[in-house]
Amino acid sequence: MTETSLIQARVDTQLKNDASDLFDSLGLDMTTAIKIFLKKCLQEGGIPFEIKNTDSKDMNAYKAFMMLRKQAEDNGLSDMSLNEINDEITAARKK
Repeated sequence: MTETSLIQARVDTQLKNDASDLFDSLGLDMTTAIKIFLKKCLQEGGIPFEIKNTDSKDMNAYKAFMMLRKQAEDNGLSDMSLNEINDEITAARKK
């Protein structure tokens, strides 16, 4: 038999009850649901869903970054080295 370890986490009661109700409706208990989550994390090599920062300042910066990244890809510049990027910045500042 495989050795097991205990995982403990504190969550608010309503979250626990809502999650338990959901898992019950899927025919799962909390332990099985957590095991599925952990196995999926290992399979994906990370959290198996996108995690976003909802702070508006951070989101605006993220959106601006993604827009610039898309423009770079559209213009064939997405694979520039850091030195090439710095050279472009230096040239733009001289103008």
